[in-house]
Amino acid sequence: QVQLVESGGGSVQAGGSLRLSCAASGATYSNPYMGWFRQAPGKEREGVAAISPGGADIYYADSVKGRFTISRDNAKNTGYLQMNSLKPEDTAMYYCAASDRPLWRLSPLGPGNYDVWGQGTQVTVSS
Repeated sequence: QVQLVESGGGSVQAGGSLRLSCAASGATYSNPYMGWFRQAPGKEREGVAAISPGGADIYYADSVKGRFTISRDNAKNTGYLQMNSLKPEDTAMYYCAASDRPLWRLSPLGPGNYDVWGQGTQVTVSS
């Protein structure tokens, strides 16, 4: 069973940046589809960004386009989420997730399309 471990969260002021990492270990999907999600207290989990195994297909939620960048290094089994120009409304627990579903592209930002989840890392943005 593959395991995902996020890191890089923290507290920043509005306008700041953070880089989240997601390290995969254990029995692997071979280069799975990967996604980043977030969940704020009292809100549903929402997809933030997703990337295909080779990196050719990338998707972003409208709320983060132009500010967040998803990437991956398959040689290191690690995915990344670079977050710039952070806003207080970006405050949430951030999760990475992996999928090997053939129909991933139908809903790349849909949480139901992912089978393996990390434990999450907290991002807090103060105004």
